[in-house]
Order: sequence, then C-alpha cells, then structure tokens
Amino acid sequence: MRGGGPHGRGTAGGGGGGPARGTRVHVVSDVHGNTEALARAGDGADALICLGDLVLFLDYADHSRGIFPDLFGVENADRIVALRTARRYDEARAFGRELWAGRDRNTAILEAVRKQYAEMFAVLPTPTYATYGNVDVPALWPEYAGPGTTVLDGERVEIGGRVFGFVGGGLKTPMNTPYEISDEEYAAKVEALGPVDVLCSHIPPEVPELTYDTVARRFERGSRALLDAIHRTRPRYALFGHVHQPLVRRMRIGVTECVNVGHFASTGRPWALEW
Repeated sequence: MRGGGPHGRGTAGGGGGGPARGTRVHVVSDVHGNTEALARAGDGADALICLGDLVLFLDYADHSRGIFPDLFGVENADRIVALRTARRYDEARAFGRELWAGRDRNTAILEAVRKQYAEMFAVLPTPTYATYGNVDVPALWPEYAGPGTTVLDGERVEIGGRVFGFVGGGLKTPMNTPYEISDEEYAAKVEALGPVDVLCSHIPPEVPELTYDTVARRFERGSRALLDAIHRTRPRYALFGHVHQPLVRRMRIGVTECVNVGHFASTGRPWALEW
C-alpha cells in the first residue's frame, strides 16, 4: 500500500519524512458510495481503517444520488430531505410509507445495498480494518469482505505496535437507520475493549461541539460510554465520523486527541496517522 503518495487531511503523532519512517495508517468514515476515492484511500499507507457508513441511501447535498432517488426520483428525494431537515419525522415516515406502498421494501433495499457493497469492498486494500456505521447492514458484510479486510465491532487489533479498539453502529434515533442499538448494548461493546491506544468508532463521544451538525442544524447522537472511556482509559486518539459538518472537527479531552474523520464522501481524502 505504501507505493502511492500520501494524501491525508492531516498527520498526527511521531514519524517524519526520513527513511526510518514508522507506521502510517489512513482513516476514513462515511464513505457513502464514493467508491472512486475509496479505491485510492490506502495509497501511501501501511493499513486502511474504515469507520463505516459505506451505503449511500440519500445524499443530502445532491438529491440525485443514492438508493432513494434511484427508486423514487429526485422530486420525492427533495421532499423527504425537506421534511427530515425540518425535523418533521412523522410526516417523513408517512410520506415514505406512501412511496413504498405496493413495493417489497426489504428486497429492493437489500438488492441496492448489495450492489454498492460489491463495488466498495472490491476496492478495499490489504490490510483494511473496518467497522459498521449506522446505515450499514452488518449481516451482509461477510459476503463481501475479502481475506484482506478484518471486520471488528467491540474488538481490538494491534497495528504497528499500537492497540486499536473498534465500536460500530449508532444509537437509537427517530431516523431508525439499519444499525442502531440501545445505549446499554453499545456501552457493553465499549467496555469490552478495555484500554486502547486508539479508540475507533462510527459515532462521536457525547460532546456538544462534536455532535452538532452545522448544516443539518441539529445534534446527532453521541455516546456517553465513549466519553466515559476516554476519561477513564485515556487513549492517545479517539477517531470517529457520523457528523458530516461538525461544529468542531478536532478537540482535546484530557490527553486524548478527538478527531472527526467523517468528511470522506465529500472530500475523498483520508485522515493520516503516523508514528
């Protein structure tokens, strides 16, 4: 993977440009169908980390992209985005039910998700370490994750002498996305990790500056369990995505550098960590 040129949004930790360079890892989250950029995301790195949300159901910046407009057209996509942005979730769900009437919802969505997964998993470099986002369908991942991709959820792995812990999915919300779990189940996965050097999750810790989306103008759900783990175990880094346009992309909590890497769909650039 080191053959390509480095193209991270920023670098962190030790390491330098000399011949004795140590380990370099690229981190992405919220890929949302950007397969072309994903194919280059590991260039120049020893490993790629993906923190989920591979699926693109509906692009809020471009309503012509995603599973929803493919099935129902751009005008209907415009309407459902407007309802959700206005937090009129009951109306959005009622509108969705009207559109899906007479269709086999599960079959249509799974077929579209399978198509996206087949394209994206095929371009993942070796090695890739990945966990699920809230819009992902975990049950399908074993069909597409090749031998070079290690899927982790509530589990740890060592990369270049550092321990990385992974927690996938999101917490319950009115959006009712595919992989939302209870606070208790999520907290149990965080607890199972124990102390790690780098805490990797799809959603951020429960900090207002990290959970507020400045474009959607709402707070997304962050995890209190992640925040507690940061205070308790003091990892070097906490990496996450989920909030696409956060109020703050990077902040320190005690000794832990918290970094939102969830800009990949729009920028196509991974975040780089070197030591």
